[in-house]
Amino acid sequence: MSEILIIEESTKWRNLFTKFLTPPHDLSFLPKARDIKSILDQKNYEIILLNLKLEKADRFNLLKRIKSITPDTPVIVISETEKTSLIVKTIKEGAFDFLLKPFSKERLLETIRQALENKCLINEIDYLRHEQDIIYDFNQIIAYSPSIKQTIATLKKFSQTDSTILITGETGTGKSFLSGAVHFNSSRRNKPFITINCANIPETLLESELFGHEKGAFTGADKKRVGRLEQGNNGTVFLDEIGELSQALQAKLLRVLEGKSFERIGGNKTIHSDVRIIAATNRNPEQQVAEGKFREDLYYRLNILRLHLPPLRERKECIKPLAYSLLNKICRNLKKKIEEFSPEALEAFQTYSWPGNIREMANTIERAAILEESYLIQTKNIILPEPIKKMAQKILMPPAPIHSLNDQEKDIILKALEESLWIQKDAAKLLGITPRTLNYRIKRLGITHTRWRKNK
Repeated sequence: MSEILIIEESTKWRNLFTKFLTPPHDLSFLPKARDIKSILDQKNYEIILLNLKLEKADRFNLLKRIKSITPDTPVIVISETEKTSLIVKTIKEGAFDFLLKPFSKERLLETIRQALENKCLINEIDYLRHEQDIIYDFNQIIAYSPSIKQTIATLKKFSQTDSTILITGETGTGKSFLSGAVHFNSSRRNKPFITINCANIPETLLESELFGHEKGAFTGADKKRVGRLEQGNNGTVFLDEIGELSQALQAKLLRVLEGKSFERIGGNKTIHSDVRIIAATNRNPEQQVAEGKFREDLYYRLNILRLHLPPLRERKECIKPLAYSLLNKICRNLKKKIEEFSPEALEAFQTYSWPGNIREMANTIERAAILEESYLIQTKNIILPEPIKKMAQKILMPPAPIHSLNDQEKDIILKALEESLWIQKDAAKLLGITPRTLNYRIKRLGITHTRWRKNK
């Protein structure tokens, strides 16, 4: 369903629009456009149908005004004129398309469909700047253990609904991938799939990322930004590490779940967005609620469909086939021909506990493939860290007192990052601090790594 504003004086045409467009669209009619600014400030419309009398001297003023108020909303101009120069001028002034009265129901519906698709595409381009190479096929997921087979069967059922899903599990177990599988096997598959990691974005920016902001809302807001929740309208939004949200953002997210509406930062226009929320966390949500760190009402709204992903050490049957699958993908990217593991390498994989789960395995295999010069991965190129407890003991040992406090802090953080394969979330967990705090200290100390996408 789309919210459509129709500016039309004729009762006959208003009745015709109602007949043509309802259901499924929600229509609002405006005979005169005198209060157009206050109306557009109060509500966000996905499409505007505008009847213009192009023979008037000020024929394009209203169109220009609408586009200045809401530049991202497609405006379909309707008129009785057949003069080509005026039709062309209408498009140049910002109209998405032009409909000549009278027109058929099919022509109207097709134009609206194209306008909605174009708006969705523009928003996607704003955020999705690289192609998605993952194939989200439930039948292609490596599932050899009984626990993961049951997980996939449950997710297949979940994908047939629009209900909110909460996925729990350790870091690296595949929560993001499986949320994508749910979306791309649902009725929303042709709509946007938006992923947001709540732990990797500073709180001051996360609100804008989620809800968007108006021009001038804060220092540096030199233009309007459409937030991820608005961009994902009719699609799915995956909120990873939901347990890292502040109480203020939790309250705002609760409103989205209850009313599918929100306002951009610095704006007073209510925006409606029909998004399905899939949330994930590596924390214990019940414990967070008990400790007062997570809103109980939000927890209940998220916990409609619940799924726990077992760690890799509890699905040993999946380790070998998963290792071969990762090796195949990694070698394609590296343009290397390595198709096998030595028996000793496979034995090392089977006996290791994989605290970082699938992500740690992928990093280990990638490093081994880079170092390997033969046709199979050998044990000498497989570097597995010591158990977590031993790591923590080593990391927490104070360095020599001759170092400065900054040097000591940098040494400790570097050791944690190295032991965690440079995955910041895992290093933060090892150090007993939040990912956001670790990110701040990394920037302050000037720590960088070539594998990080951004080194600020």
